[in-house]
Amino acid sequence: MTSIISDPLERAAQYGRDVLTGKIVTGRLTKLAIQRHDNDLKTGADRGLFFCEDSASKALKLFDYLKHSKGEWSGQPIVLDPWQAWIIACVFGWKHVDTDKRRFKTVYEEIARKNGKTTKLAGIANYGLTKDDEGGPEIYSAATKRDQARILFEEACRMVKQSTPLRRRLDVQQHRILNTRNFGKLEPLSADANSLDGLNPHFALVDELHAHKTPEVWDVLKSALGARSQPLIWAITTAGFNKNGICYEIRDYGVKVLTGVVDDDSFFSIIYTLDEGDDWKDEAHWIKANPNLHVSVSLDYLREQARQAAVMPTAKTNFLTKHLNIWVTGDSLWCNVERWLDCAGDYKQDELEPVEVYLGIDLASVSDIASIGGVAIMPDGSWRTFGRHYLPEDAVHNKIRKTAVPFMKWNEDGWLTLTSGNVIDYNWIKADLETFMQRFNVKEIAFDRWNSSQLVNDLMEMNAPMVAFGQGYASMNAPMKELERRYLSKEISHPNDPVLNWAMSNLVADQDPAGNIKPAKNKSSEKIDPAAALIMAVGRAMLIDETVNLDDFLNDPIMI
Repeated sequence: MTSIISDPLERAAQYGRDVLTGKIVTGRLTKLAIQRHDNDLKTGADRGLFFCEDSASKALKLFDYLKHSKGEWSGQPIVLDPWQAWIIACVFGWKHVDTDKRRFKTVYEEIARKNGKTTKLAGIANYGLTKDDEGGPEIYSAATKRDQARILFEEACRMVKQSTPLRRRLDVQQHRILNTRNFGKLEPLSADANSLDGLNPHFALVDELHAHKTPEVWDVLKSALGARSQPLIWAITTAGFNKNGICYEIRDYGVKVLTGVVDDDSFFSIIYTLDEGDDWKDEAHWIKANPNLHVSVSLDYLREQARQAAVMPTAKTNFLTKHLNIWVTGDSLWCNVERWLDCAGDYKQDELEPVEVYLGIDLASVSDIASIGGVAIMPDGSWRTFGRHYLPEDAVHNKIRKTAVPFMKWNEDGWLTLTSGNVIDYNWIKADLETFMQRFNVKEIAFDRWNSSQLVNDLMEMNAPMVAFGQGYASMNAPMKELERRYLSKEISHPNDPVLNWAMSNLVADQDPAGNIKPAKNKSSEKIDPAAALIMAVGRAMLIDETVNLDDFLNDPIMI
């Protein structure tokens, strides 16, 4: 934790500049976090935000009073490295103009082991207890087990004992640290405690979120933050193995914020990891997951671990997750979201005057999202997409939805239709399809024959050009690869529909031994129905084969 520049705020600013210019090597997701901050410095005022250097410096200054308690630096003052100072400055510097309260309420920080996670978070705990101008601050170090929760707590205790100014203000006890001046306390908290009720946290600090098998602790803390004027829940973790757990769910949301799929000014996310396609054996990439390389992370140690990983499968898994911060289980997301967003076009659905239109409908479950996806072939031969999406109103408020997906905003902005009750009213979909057929030259409407409904029968009776479409590799492989080819080469455009963008960012692909792919709804972190509807429309728009007779299609087992 060293730097030539003495002022930590200036070190933080220089770090940001060096990342953006490429002087400091980082991964794509890290650079997106830096770029977000840089963009907000230019445009944040338009949203009522400002960066307060005094507040950022105040948080950084507390570390001047803290010392290391372990290892070769034991007893020495903590000097934040530039990347650490940058994170702290961002979290505590950004504020709302109208309230002067902090902008960020949730922090997700993901980084490899030995990069000073616990030390930094323990310092943040002491800041919240002493310097954040909060009456009766309750600070919790949280984990699934009490022993794990005590790791951060005990580091905070050692910091207090080594700091004369903090010792004068704080009373370190066996199970808590008390601040008698502001009636605050810092305690370890775990799911195996007798009760998690009655909490009123100002700061909730969660170390190694990947170890949480259930969302219990996170959900309790998150729901308890509402009584504070500027609460903060901060998760700091390495990569893990469970892509269906709460950690990956929060990570996935953080990635969506960084890539612009979701707008959330209250959520701060920074992820230090390798980029897709990086050779994990190449030492030049290791710094992307280890910004403290050559400081608290030894290159010789990583080389030793990499040598073992090259010959031992279990060692490789450990090296990738713990030292390169790579999630190694589960499946990879299919869509390059940044390249997809680059294809956004400035057009509205009612402005389209296509030669032909191909539609796909994904009816999914009657209690969840359904979509119409459309491909409009324009007079100049270009492809433009459009769609409609539907969701039962009751599902928006369903307690199983833990993430902050902005369904209500999408509805208000006209991108999502909420139908009353707890099931989708297919009459809305039918009416929209009728409108499309009246207005456009709709050549085909693809539907999943295994998940059809009375709606499909009604449309057939209306002589709608319905075409059954399989959901297996044989049907889905070609249109998925065609859609990918077109958005990567910018041969397709979309109206920046946030519901479709969200679904594309969720989509995980299954792959067979021959390299064929299909959407994997059971492996995707969230709903992908809007993307599936579009893929079906693309499949028909491609006209790979001549139109298949419906009866022959339904009796053809290869199309499953």
